[in-house]
Amino acid sequence: MGLPRLSSTECENAFSIEYTSWMMDHPSALDKFEEMMSIAKGRKIVIFLDYDGTLSDIVPNPEEAFMTEKMRMVLGEVASRFPTAIISGRKRERVQDFVQLKNVYYAGSHGLDIEAPLDSTNLNEMDTKVVLYQPAKEFLPEKRKVLNLLSERTKCIKGVNIEDNKFCISVHYRHVHTKDLGTLENVISVILKEYQNFRVSTGKKVFEIRPDIVWNKGHALEYFLENLGFGNSDDVLPIYIGDDRTDEDAFKVLRKRGQGVSIVVSATPKDTKALYSLREPKEVMEFLLGIVINLEQ
Repeated sequence: MGLPRLSSTECENAFSIEYTSWMMDHPSALDKFEEMMSIAKGRKIVIFLDYDGTLSDIVPNPEEAFMTEKMRMVLGEVASRFPTAIISGRKRERVQDFVQLKNVYYAGSHGLDIEAPLDSTNLNEMDTKVVLYQPAKEFLPEKRKVLNLLSERTKCIKGVNIEDNKFCISVHYRHVHTKDLGTLENVISVILKEYQNFRVSTGKKVFEIRPDIVWNKGHALEYFLENLGFGNSDDVLPIYIGDDRTDEDAFKVLRKRGQGVSIVVSATPKDTKALYSLREPKEVMEFLLGIVINLEQ
């Protein structure tokens, strides 16, 4: 006799209980908004955001991860009031194409390609000069070789989508058949045995290949704060919102600093260092809009 199976209703109830329990440790940032704003009084707010899954929905085709016009409008309002940076695994220029806002600072390749303000005394000016910081620049020639090998050796694996993110390579497998995943993982493993200056990590239906150096989104966050003039400031409140595993490095930095608000975007329970949660990009937009409205009151 087989094991008894839960009905769909029972599964939903079980998930609901699990999610409710998870929310006890990671309450909604919308429910705790007033509490956060009371903490923010007298402090300089700095906003940090991931892109995919945070400002835009996760979509089957990465090239179609467009943010809504309303999100762009809200983000522009936020950036006109607070220093705002987007730290993404994408190529920096690609994120800029998606966002189309000049008053936002950008970091691509999981923080390996940073465009930060050069003069922290002139942050309200639209023409603030920026400086590029690329700690993995020396790895670019090798990365191109890894990219070429991946492109060649995955041709026979249907559904693979390789995205060149300048200093990193994203191998999307959302459309790869389950039976071919082992083959794809083996191809990556064999290539990285030859190029040991690179490592692989996993995200949402994607393998992320990047230089094996001590630098991540947490370091990028610290770099931004330093260039913004808040490196050792006690009256700054960094707010970081992200949905991916790579955002955990930034959450850890905020916990270590003992200041800041960390918010994970997830509609399902997950292991995270974030203090708060939001379910989806629509709630992220609601939260950001709340900050703008709160400032004007």
